[in-house]
Amino acid sequence: MSSELPGGIRETVLVIDDTPANLSLLNQLLRTHYRVKLANSGAKGLALAAGSAPDIILLDIMMPEIDGYEVFRQLKADPATVAIPVIFLTAKSGADDEERGLAMGAVDFIHKPIAPTVVLARVRTHLQMRSWQNFLEDKSAWLEKEVERRVDEVLRLQEASIRVMVSLAEFRDECTGNHIRRTQTYVRLLADYLSRQPRDQAALTGGDIEHIAKAAPLHDIGKIAIPDHILLKPGKHTVDEFDIMKTHTVKGEGMLARTRQEMGEDNRMLLFASQIARSHHERWDGGGYPDGLAGDAIPLAARLMAVADVYDALRSRRPYKDPFSHDDAVRMVVEQGGRQFDPDAIAAFLALEADFRRISTELADEAPDSLSP
Repeated sequence: MSSELPGGIRETVLVIDDTPANLSLLNQLLRTHYRVKLANSGAKGLALAAGSAPDIILLDIMMPEIDGYEVFRQLKADPATVAIPVIFLTAKSGADDEERGLAMGAVDFIHKPIAPTVVLARVRTHLQMRSWQNFLEDKSAWLEKEVERRVDEVLRLQEASIRVMVSLAEFRDECTGNHIRRTQTYVRLLADYLSRQPRDQAALTGGDIEHIAKAAPLHDIGKIAIPDHILLKPGKHTVDEFDIMKTHTVKGEGMLARTRQEMGEDNRMLLFASQIARSHHERWDGGGYPDGLAGDAIPLAARLMAVADVYDALRSRRPYKDPFSHDDAVRMVVEQGGRQFDPDAIAAFLALEADFRRISTELADEAPDSLSP
């Protein structure tokens, strides 16, 4: 009979019984195989169980002051003792008593007078069951941690893959890494603000705000597929060249759709990235591209990206223009509220104007002194 825990420590049996003769008998019977603790009242038994939880409890039902049922109830009400298996000891032979005790959660009944072989067999059986239960719980906890570790590895791999994709887009475009960081921060600020407004509370949960922010850097991923002579042209595009340039939206969405097939259709970050890539050049009034969407038909994540992208473009130096001042950029963006941009996104933009100014300065591509304030 196994009576030891890992490390050679004996399992502990707590016996709670108000009859000295029963305590003596059970002590003699059990101490050869287990550590035995004895309590001659319900109160002392509860104190011993709370002080150092035993592996199993033998509990007399008929005791003065606090009977076995009340002791059992208190054991199960305490998180420190709730999982300890309890075997009731009883001189009663009625089925109602057993039914009541089992309904409360006792694992077994032992009837008095005590038969030594029965006691040893019942205690051994329930300790083995508890040992297996503990093993399974430990295994389950280990598996849960292992799953979390593997999921974390997958997420890190996904993020690394996304950083590579973004780097490729940056390499071929006039934009810099700071453009990516700025627009990502702007989008997170706008999403967080709108999540506290009535219209968008349900759509912008904490998790989705983070997914949208992580998706923002992929807004121009489709530019990888645009020929250099068009993408890098310093002057104004011809009509045909601009038509080709506009295809970066659908090309980007297509790339991300294929990535979603590989990584899982339920990947929220890639879903938002697809929406942003395809629709961040749509206009609130329906005059944008590639689908001519209008109003709420434009995905919310894309509407936020549109505001962030245009503000940043106005504040940035390009081969064909100098950066606009913050005040001028704000004025030009706000003028397009209800036309190019979602009016609620513009209200958020105005509320966050000071944050936009700070970020555009802190993450500037050039020395702040060279930027218009």
